[in-house]
Amino acid sequence: MRSDRGQSAPRSLKAAAACGLLFLHLPLLLIFVYAFTTEEKSFVWPPPGLTTQWFAVTWNRPDVWQALSLSVRVAAISTAIALILGTLCSAAVSRTRFFGRETISLLVILPIALPGIITGIALRSAFSLADIPFSFWTIVLGHATFCVVVVYNNAVARFRRTSGSMIEASMDLGADGFQTFRHVVLPNIATALLAGGMLAFALSFDEVIVTTFTAGQQQTLPIWMLEELIRPRQRPVTNVVAMVVVLVTLLPILAAYYLTRDGDQIAGSGK
Repeated sequence: MRSDRGQSAPRSLKAAAACGLLFLHLPLLLIFVYAFTTEEKSFVWPPPGLTTQWFAVTWNRPDVWQALSLSVRVAAISTAIALILGTLCSAAVSRTRFFGRETISLLVILPIALPGIITGIALRSAFSLADIPFSFWTIVLGHATFCVVVVYNNAVARFRRTSGSMIEASMDLGADGFQTFRHVVLPNIATALLAGGMLAFALSFDEVIVTTFTAGQQQTLPIWMLEELIRPRQRPVTNVVAMVVVLVTLLPILAAYYLTRDGDQIAGSGK
């Protein structure tokens, strides 16, 4: 039987793939170009000149640093909460059988399937009914609702590919639950948790809609960018910040991809 592994793709397919990539990434490249433009108030193509002065201006803007600090702190704590809750929930769903298990799995995934505006309105209504003032923690709770889903999806898939006989063997050899988790379960799911945490951090860092309903008067970096687009002072500064956001969110996503692409090669998988 002849193998098609060495055949190259048709030119039409390559052209279609190139067009798709350009459609997706050309706007991002424009942001990078406009971060260096000398024009301050409007977008002109081609740019009248290129300069790096806006990086120094951005560096010296305290409002940018405040928004960046808030976004990083919210993303870090939301990711930590998601790692704990997502791991526990995925372990319960994948390792035990009980009535309503699939329903619980659906309810865990539901927040990321719903439109962000629905989640935002629901959270705002809940906070108002409970007389909870909008603060740093309301943003964290809002972001944790969808960060848990990302961690859960990664962890539950890895749990289901990890052989249960390894856990049984650990217990038979005298290990308690904590020792079994530390020495058997955690090494097998570590990369999935790391990838899920990175994706959760990236999603939280650039979240806009849910943040709008839960932030009150605070400004995360994406909210700051929206305000700057509505009332621009120095438009290239917004593009510099946007370029940083692209890089900050791209690197965790790439790392998560490389960590999980060999996820089928797990101890005990398929046995």
